[in-house]
Parts: sequence; C-alpha cells; structure tokens
Amino acid sequence: MKKTTKTYNPYNGNHLETYMLDSKSRLDEKLDLADQTFKTWKNFKIEDRLNLLKNLADQVFENKAELSLLMTSEMGKPITESTAEIEKCILLIDFYIKNAEQFLQDDIIATEAHESFISYDPLGCVLAIMPWNYPFWQVFRFAVPTLTAGNVALLKHASNVTGCAIAIEKLFINAGFPKGCFQTLVTDHNAIEELMENDIVKAVSLTGSEKAGRKIAELAGKNLKPSLLELGGNNACIVLKDADLNRHMDTMVKARMQNSGQSCIAAKRFIVVEDIYDEFISKFKTKVEALQYGNPTEENTTMSCLAREDLAETLEEQVQSSIDLGAKVLLGHTREGAYYQPTILTHVTKDMAVFIEETFGPVAAVIKVKSEDEAYKTASTSKFGLGTMVFTADYEAASKRISEIEDGAFFINDMVKSDPRLPFGGTKISGYGRELSKEGMLAFVNKKTVYINN
Repeated sequence: MKKTTKTYNPYNGNHLETYMLDSKSRLDEKLDLADQTFKTWKNFKIEDRLNLLKNLADQVFENKAELSLLMTSEMGKPITESTAEIEKCILLIDFYIKNAEQFLQDDIIATEAHESFISYDPLGCVLAIMPWNYPFWQVFRFAVPTLTAGNVALLKHASNVTGCAIAIEKLFINAGFPKGCFQTLVTDHNAIEELMENDIVKAVSLTGSEKAGRKIAELAGKNLKPSLLELGGNNACIVLKDADLNRHMDTMVKARMQNSGQSCIAAKRFIVVEDIYDEFISKFKTKVEALQYGNPTEENTTMSCLAREDLAETLEEQVQSSIDLGAKVLLGHTREGAYYQPTILTHVTKDMAVFIEETFGPVAAVIKVKSEDEAYKTASTSKFGLGTMVFTADYEAASKRISEIEDGAFFINDMVKSDPRLPFGGTKISGYGRELSKEGMLAFVNKKTVYINN
C-alpha cells in the first residue's frame, strides 16, 4: 500500500488534501533528473537566468491571491500576512534580478601573475529542508540565489504545507525554468539520510529546529558536504529607560505577535529597565489585548491559531512550567485546540522555560532589570544567537555596545527582520552560514582561485 500524507486547516480542522509520497524509485528519478539538468543549467548565461527570474516574479504576482489563500489554509496565517509574504518574495526576486550579475562576477585580485582572480562556480544539486512557518519566503530566499548561481535544487518541505511545496515547483516550471531545476520531494524525514548520502546531492540548507540542525550537521559532516543551518531563536528585546514607547510600541507588539508568534526572529524575551517598566507593561498589554482573533481568511483578523494543535500544547506546557516556578500571568494562557491566546508573563527569571527555551507562539516573557548594563548582560544570557533589538533614544550609545551581543543581528529601534539586501543568519545554537544579500548568493558556490601566467 502506498504511503500518503494529509494536510489540514488548523483553524477549523478540515481535511484539505491527501498526497501520495514519492516512492524510492520516484526519488531516484528526481535525483537523476536534477543531475542531468545541472549539466546544462550551469552553462546558461546569466542574462538568460535573469530573464527566467523576471518570468518567476510575474508568475508569483499573477497568482498572489491564490497562493496567499493556500498558505493561510495550510498553516493558519492571517490572510493579510500571507499576502505580505508573497509580496516579499517578489521583492526578493527583483533584488537578485538587479544584483546577481554583479555578485557572480569574477573577483580580480592583483598578484605577480599575468592574471589572478576568484571565480564562483555552482556546486550542483542542493537539498533544501524547509519549515512551515513562512512556507513561501523561506523557500524563495534559498532557491532564488541558489538557482541563479547555477545550482539546481531539491525541496523537502514540511508535510503540513505540502500544497505550498507543490505550488512553488509549479511556479518555477511555469516561469520556464528547465525541468529538474527545482523539484519538490513529497517524502518524509526518513528519506533525508539516504538523500544526504547520495553523491548527486552536493550540499544542504536547513531552516528548522535545533534538533533537526544537529542531525543535518551530523549527516553533512559524515558525508563531507557543505551545510547552512538557520535554526531557532530566543531574541531579546531590550527596552531602555529613554525608549519612546508611544512611537515604538506597535513595532514591539508586532515583533512578538506577528505570524501568531511563530517566528524564529520574534522578540521573545522583553528585558525592561525598571524606570520604564510600569509604563511599558501598561501600554504593551493594551496593544496586545487589541489584537483581533478570528478566521484567518478575513481581512480584519490580526491573530490566528498556531499551525498545529500539538504546537499550542507544547507552548501551554512551557508557560505552565514557568508559572509553577513563579511567573505571573498578566494576560492570556488559555488554549482552545490550536489557538493559544496571546500571553504576557511577568516576574520571569532565568531558570524558567520561557527564558531558556524558544517559545514558538504568542508568548511574551517580561524581565525587569535595574540598569542598562544588567539589560545587556541578561540579553546575552542565552544559548541562542539569532538577533537582538534595543529601543532607546540614544542610538549612538547603543551602537557602541553592538560587539557585546554575539547574535547574528542587532537592530536599534526596530524589530529584527530579514531583508534581501542584508545577510541573515545566527550564531551559537541558532545555526551558521548566511542567507540573502551577496553572502546568500555565494553560500553554495565553489570559490575557485585562478592563477594565470603568460
């Protein structure tokens, strides 16, 4: 009997689709096709690849409404956020259309040779293992620079967004990319080890959990293949005593509650200096209470359910264990199915789950500190290293403390976010490697030294 995977709408529990998993022979066919396609794709002129990117942007734009609704149906994201995600994918494509040729040009190095330079050659077939929380953006930010650099891609997406995964492959095909340039693998995690061991797969990119990252890094190391890991985060949001709360409170709330809190770069630990603590708590609570929970397909919905009920259950357990250690519930901590009410916890200490672990949902842990120095020290107390945000009127003073934070991003008076123009990635158990910008385009190339004498 053939294996299947099913997708469900997390908001109402309705069954959406049943998909047949690729058989072993079908996976082998896709690998072989990727290998054959790479032999011709790597020789495409850059202008031809960029023309295909233009077609891809057109395809995404023309199908924006349909793709947004598919995303909302499969993982519960409010439709306005789904639409924004699709639009961000178009911005990403446009960025590489404008910059890819420059990024991939030979880098001339002056030496004693007649000519010496670095060339950037594609590696081959790159396996991408992607999550459900941003089902289009996460894939596009990997695929667009990776394919434009001359590689081909295989996508193993999260099973609950299989429809999105298939739709993405269709977008590339309809844009005119050669068959086999981008393929979706409809399979389970049991197939990943065998894929990693296959000589056709030259590298792997994972966006996922710490546990998944450790396993993929192990497999990549075992097979001596490059890997890029974008893992979890436990971002601190430092609120100093001179922060302009009226100006920045909407940003702080969005930093925690966007995508129903299901974001690795969300603000999870709010570290607030005591001078401004009471004002922060009052204004933050008012804004969070104003979020509108409802059907995610409706335009006025700003808060939805989590992508699966078990995710809400895990979040509930993390909060309850913290309450058992003395945390106080200022707002929320009620669950109904996959919906977990936006929650604010105070009296949070460093031994609690909501401080130590990543909370993947709408939970804000608030920690009161006495001083700016204590705020930075508390923010640094984490095994994660994805990003930190600081809100203060004295941005110049904050700039002098950038090196104190080991994270991959440091944002002053704004929320941590990914931008096609800037490299994105973490440190410590948040992973390694960088996506986006020029660094993302060169993540999976052979930086070849060329030395020519006459």
